Amino acid sequence: MADCCVPTKSSKATCDVAVIGAGSAGFSAAITAAEQGANVALIGHGTIGGTCVNVGCVPSKTMIRAAEALHGARAAGRFPGLTGDAQVNDWRCLITAKGDLVSTLRQKKYADLLPEYNTITYLEGEARLNGAGVIVNGNAIAAGKTIIATGGRPAVPPIPGIDKVNYLTSTTLLELENLPESLIVIGGGYIGAELAQMMARMGVKMTVICRSRLLPQVEPEISAALADAFRAEGISLHRGIAYDACHEDESGVTVCVKKGGRLIELTAERLLVATGRTPNTEALGLADAGIEQDNRGAIVVDDRMRTSKSGVYAAGDVTNRDQFVYMAAYGAKLAALNALNGDSLAYDNRAMPWVVFTDPQVAGVGLNEEAAKAAGHAVKTSVLPLDAVPRALAARDTRGLIKLVADARTDCLLGGQILAHEGADSIQTLAMALKLGMTAKSLGETIFPYLTTVEGLKLAAQTFDKDVAKLSCCAG
Repeated sequence: MADCCVPTKSSKATCDVAVIGAGSAGFSAAITAAEQGANVALIGHGTIGGTCVNVGCVPSKTMIRAAEALHGARAAGRFPGLTGDAQVNDWRCLITAKGDLVSTLRQKKYADLLPEYNTITYLEGEARLNGAGVIVNGNAIAAGKTIIATGGRPAVPPIPGIDKVNYLTSTTLLELENLPESLIVIGGGYIGAELAQMMARMGVKMTVICRSRLLPQVEPEISAALADAFRAEGISLHRGIAYDACHEDESGVTVCVKKGGRLIELTAERLLVATGRTPNTEALGLADAGIEQDNRGAIVVDDRMRTSKSGVYAAGDVTNRDQFVYMAAYGAKLAALNALNGDSLAYDNRAMPWVVFTDPQVAGVGLNEEAAKAAGHAVKTSVLPLDAVPRALAARDTRGLIKLVADARTDCLLGGQILAHEGADSIQTLAMALKLGMTAKSLGETIFPYLTTVEGLKLAAQTFDKDVAKLSCCAG
């Protein structure tokens, strides 16, 4: 690796780009800049690799898959003539295997990459902006351009008494040495929903409480259907509540909520706080550097990933942009390219797919019905229950639906959401349809393989104009 960016007490180091943060966004920015021939200072603080590989996507998804294996065995009875059962017999072994996977990927996809790029210098330490460059461990780096990618951490809601409760977060939940008997989850967003179902399938008695509805960002029909699926698995839901207080004693945790003017006390062994994430900005000196933040403390960036200070860019969970790891990497790549080549590239999330790894999975892309109307479209919608999809019938799992949104005047597809067991692997087809500007009619006329979940998109597109229940197999 280059040593041109290594500062000393007696000299000021210089580099083309300083990247603050060594997670997915930071590495994306650093590698992109290095590929452009730039000398890069990549500044990390804490465990290399950031949220996704260490405490986010990788550990949570492997545990969700493990829980799905348990559920799959227990659900075998939906097929006549089958019975099945499965249980957790060594939780610590499962947690250790999760940790081994994280360590392997962190080493392979982060630490081992650094020697492959001769113009990237890795520096460990807390970074702060000083107006002219970056200070790391008291040493100055004069950077031509700076990219902030410090990520985020679990947010904690201001519930009276919560500061005295030994609550869990999405990070510490996956580090437990022993399974609790019962757990209350505060928050019905994607993190809370995924982890609640995962723990329920591990054998924990689960209660989910949220101020609005389950997954408030999704279509109401999908939220309601997922709530039904949760209840069928024994998960208790309390929606539309206000948090009153919480406390902990030797018997466990009590959370008091108000619902419909009535005070309800909920108790469990442990409490999981899953109410979103907050950006890591406190130590950066943003106010002194003149960098604008929103009311969450996130860095405000424009469509070129520029902050309010010239020469300083930001990407990933530290910003006011989409909170997905692949969008963090995408935004960071744009930031690096713009920083070095004149700000010509714009951030475009119009065909950005997203997934919630519950079961059934929730996936979507583009505008939902409410957003499409707000954008001024004359909207038409199509809602197809999964019992109209042959794949779901053959799998004897018809939990879910598909909803498409299109412009009523032009027939152009505007967006859609899927609730299905294989929804995550089906949504990219709709993302491509939106990217190519397809109409509902053209999607309905596209050839799809039979007995696949993705075929449901074709059927949903046809549902705008006809009753697909009156079609024979493959007749459309």
